[in-house]
Amino acid sequence: MAFMEKPPAGKVLLDDTVPLTAAIEASQSLQSHTIVRRYSDFDLLNNSLQIAGLSLPLPPKKLIGNMDREFIAERQKGLQNYLNVITTNHILSNCELVKKFLDPNNYSANYTEIALQQVSMFFRSEPKWEVVEPLKDIGWRIRKKYFLMKIKNQPKERLVLSWADLGPDKYLSDKDFQCLIKLLPSCLHPYIYRVTFATANESSALLIRTFNEKGTLKDLIYKAKPKDPFLKKYCNPKKIQGLELQQIKTYGRQILEVLKFLHDKGFPYGHLHASNVMLDGDTCRLLDLENSLLGLPSFYRSYCSQFRKINTLESVDVHCFGHLLYEMTYGRPPDSVPVDSFPPAPSMAVVAVLESTLSCEACKNGMPTVSRLLQMPLFSDVLLTTSEKPQFKIPTKLKEALRIAKECIEKRLIEEQKQIHQHRRLTRAQSHHGSEEERKKRKILARKKSKRSAIENSEEHSAKYSNSNNSGSGAMTCLPPLQDICVTSTSSTSTSTTSSSLASREHGGARPALTPGCERCEPRGLAQLHPEFPKRNFKES
Repeated sequence: MAFMEKPPAGKVLLDDTVPLTAAIEASQSLQSHTIVRRYSDFDLLNNSLQIAGLSLPLPPKKLIGNMDREFIAERQKGLQNYLNVITTNHILSNCELVKKFLDPNNYSANYTEIALQQVSMFFRSEPKWEVVEPLKDIGWRIRKKYFLMKIKNQPKERLVLSWADLGPDKYLSDKDFQCLIKLLPSCLHPYIYRVTFATANESSALLIRTFNEKGTLKDLIYKAKPKDPFLKKYCNPKKIQGLELQQIKTYGRQILEVLKFLHDKGFPYGHLHASNVMLDGDTCRLLDLENSLLGLPSFYRSYCSQFRKINTLESVDVHCFGHLLYEMTYGRPPDSVPVDSFPPAPSMAVVAVLESTLSCEACKNGMPTVSRLLQMPLFSDVLLTTSEKPQFKIPTKLKEALRIAKECIEKRLIEEQKQIHQHRRLTRAQSHHGSEEERKKRKILARKKSKRSAIENSEEHSAKYSNSNNSGSGAMTCLPPLQDICVTSTSSTSTSTTSSSLASREHGGARPALTPGCERCEPRGLAQLHPEFPKRNFKES
């Protein structure tokens, strides 16, 4: 697709930060999103991830006996554990290799090739620029690519071009989007990295900045080379060491100042992390202001979507600042969030800020404002010396468009948080009811209920039998209907015999079984059974 060509109708804009989980199951029980992978596919993925420098628990190969049932079951457990390790690692789970392995339908395209095509189309209209080389995988985003550039009449000066596709949070109209992208080079602030050139179409944006040989704040923390692939630089650092206290205070204050500036301007950011902070001497400068305009999700989106109190872009920025401060302090990201306890820090003032942004209480009750963080002891006494005056003029019409887009981004975040909350409750309920302890409890309750029911039935039967006996001891006994009694009148003797027979049946003969409530079996006299019985005379025919 050419650079200025419109995107195809109905194109799905994926959120690449949505975490993927994988479960190996028997083929008969798979119900949704099915992929078929052989062991050789796992082996190929594992070899590709070796650049990260991590020791991943892939089960070993086996040539003989690899079709045995026991071996297959054991390997299935091992491969499941392997996938669990990958998908719970924040950097690995977001990399293109893992996404293509777990979701090939949505990640089958070659995004480097697409970016090259669009950049080439751009240079047809801007011949003064020239591509030196692609900077492969220096960032974590799948649909954002980087190229080392130069100006033809200034061959020694190096620049970096970034191209990015649209994301799922792009709510600006095409016209407003392109106008705001072209405004970015006019943004001047001592703590924002300057944009040299910016342009956009209906499907992507392209920006050029000066290439910084020192790299980002994350490169400083991890002692990494800026041009190396993201996985190699940050997955398994050789030395884990935080920054000095004064650096933490200065860099933290500078970042908070620029966040406050953007919030006051009504410009949504939401993309703070150590790789988006460029170092220029002792000064931190914020990168990638275009990300929120493009609708790209945050690096820490999977964390923010877990906590329903982090529901505005301002609170997202504050929470992301907590991650950044943790990384500056300890030289590594937190193992999990929320953080229950913090390791020893250079100052208790650092821990106080971390607790206000990453602790269980903070995630449950909400984030402080940027202004509140600036007043905390860690940053309140930092003096900033800069002569550059901030300048970023946004027309009123575009400010309104930004406000509406910001509300839409926050609404999608809230909806996602609700879905995750409901899914978590359902999972807990299923796990609780499916546990071995609960099964035993249900079996015991079922047995007790069965016994109780049997006892109640037995008592009811005894009571009915007792009532029938009591009714049988009265003057009247239930007889069968008269039509069931065969009476043969042949002589007076016979008549007498018949009467005697009826009398004996009434007072002491064999009794039929009683059925309570039955019309035929309720206790009543012979007169009730047949009104004419007392008057009838049995005569010889």
